[in-house]
Amino acid sequence: MTNPIVPRRKFPLIRPRVLAQCITSSAVLALLTYLGFIFQVDLTTISLLDLLLVVATALFFGFWQASLISLLAAASLDYFFTQPLFGFAVSNRHDWVALAAFQITALAIGRLSAKELRSAREAASHRTGMEQLYELSRSSLLLDLHQPPGPQLVVLIQRIFNFVAVALFDAHLERQDRMGEWGPNEQDIAADCYRRRNPQDEHKSNISERILHSGPGPVGALVVRGKIDPLVLDALAALAAIAIDRHQSFENEERAETASRSEQLRAAVMDALAHEFKTPLTAVQTASSGLLELGGLTDSQRDLASLIDDEAVRLNDLCTQLLLTAKLETQKVGLQTDEINIQELISEVMTSRSAEEVKSRIAVAVEEPALSVRADRALVAMILVQFIDNARKYSTPDTPVKIVARAGHAEVLISVHNFGSTIPLEDRERIFDRFYRSPELKDSVPGTGIGLSAVRKAAEAHHGHVWVISGDEEGTTFFLSLPTESKKQH
Repeated sequence: MTNPIVPRRKFPLIRPRVLAQCITSSAVLALLTYLGFIFQVDLTTISLLDLLLVVATALFFGFWQASLISLLAAASLDYFFTQPLFGFAVSNRHDWVALAAFQITALAIGRLSAKELRSAREAASHRTGMEQLYELSRSSLLLDLHQPPGPQLVVLIQRIFNFVAVALFDAHLERQDRMGEWGPNEQDIAADCYRRRNPQDEHKSNISERILHSGPGPVGALVVRGKIDPLVLDALAALAAIAIDRHQSFENEERAETASRSEQLRAAVMDALAHEFKTPLTAVQTASSGLLELGGLTDSQRDLASLIDDEAVRLNDLCTQLLLTAKLETQKVGLQTDEINIQELISEVMTSRSAEEVKSRIAVAVEEPALSVRADRALVAMILVQFIDNARKYSTPDTPVKIVARAGHAEVLISVHNFGSTIPLEDRERIFDRFYRSPELKDSVPGTGIGLSAVRKAAEAHHGHVWVISGDEEGTTFFLSLPTESKKQH
């Protein structure tokens, strides 16, 4: 039968460094004792020398080493310098008082010296940490913001703080970067720390974890292996979070700048193309109109010439709209403001070619015949034509289209209402973006997605705005709000 193995109790071992310090101080004490005995040094002198040794031990090694040396020093004083010699029996009670005073003094001074030494070491550690943080903050300002910050940060952190290993997880880029020695089970240590949102410190393996915060929420996680003050590590995590946030801000700014340049380029191309199309379209329209004026055409030829003339007019209007849109996008259009009578303007638009097909079913209601607004006549007319054209294309045949104009509080409100296709809620803002068309309607009704974007820009040029409401029961209504002169000045 095999006897069970009883585990041995593990006692804490003395560190080799502490043992060496104790041996060194004991050897110095032995040397002082030997020299004092040979040269017949009196008790007071040798006591002072031993006291200096205790203080030096406390300063250079620590309190517990000084406590041991103070006990050994008291024993040597009793044995070699206090009557009777070579024994631990003290005959004079004054000697007892002297030995006790020596021991208390040695321990007190050793305690204070060790405390002062510990404070000095902590201050030096904090100063070193501040210097390292300053170097990291200065170096982080020189990061290449065109590149991910993670690879650059882990190199800087390991070099400046002398860590064994560093791992950083960037939640925005969904990437983890590592430097140093990490075990097989620690390949995703920073990403795991971020996901569980519960940083932990393992003193046995010298691993410290921190969640990186910037603004309302976390932006990543930092894990280091090495000795560091917790306060310094918190500051280090804050600097890493700031570097990640700077990279995100730079990306957003660069993306916005790229979009702005792209928009400017697109507006310039539109402007150039529209100008280039204008000349041949004018020639085509002149030729088709001339053929119709000359007469002598058969019915089929007349129909073809009329079709060419109508489409040339439509293309010419589209080019004009493109030119106007490009100018509105670049804010290069100058408003030719004048006092406009709303009822007269609606009548002019109604008699225009664009409203010819639906004017028979359009109802107009102007609150006051004298209702007017100071604005650019051509731009406001363009807005009304676009609203009416949308009503013509998207309304159910033979259903009424209603135009209403009335005065509001410091504004003039014009609306165009029709029944037919409705606009989903998520598209009611986007339809005013250039080239955007609702996915549900773009295949069933022809269009370019340019008109409503020009409408919004024209309204904004007047410090007004446009919007739409739409539903199965109430139909679709486009609104234009133009401020009065007092509101514009405000």
